[in-house]
Amino acid sequence: MRVSRRERRSGGDSHREEEVGAFIREQRRLAELSLRRLAELAGVSNPYLSQIERGIRRPSAEILQQIARALEISADSLYVRAGILDDDSRGPMSSLEVAIRGAAELTADQRRALLAVYRSFVTSAPLTDTEPMELP
Repeated sequence: MRVSRRERRSGGDSHREEEVGAFIREQRRLAELSLRRLAELAGVSNPYLSQIERGIRRPSAEILQQIARALEISADSLYVRAGILDDDSRGPMSSLEVAIRGAAELTADQRRALLAVYRSFVTSAPLTDTEPMELP
């Protein structure tokens, strides 16, 4: 059985690289960013980001964090796809951020605003037992 150059370089786990690369490409397109612009925002080279998106290169956790920050998404969502974290280790909040990012019916500006509002609530002080929690 022949092993491709990509499999030799990545240790044979090319499915993970392809999955994380496709997810990054999808999120970049949803954010209406060019490959070049995302590379600038993430502090990586344009060719390197292109290789990540095509599943040729396996990014480190640090690079994934830089890309997540530039895309304004949870780094956990990238870590799970890259196999760095188990799916169980990410909380429901990070999946909500991913859902907001994936809402195609919203414009990029609307998604950014909704993420900003969501993050402001998440980082605010939690409810105490004495505060009523009103549901719609």
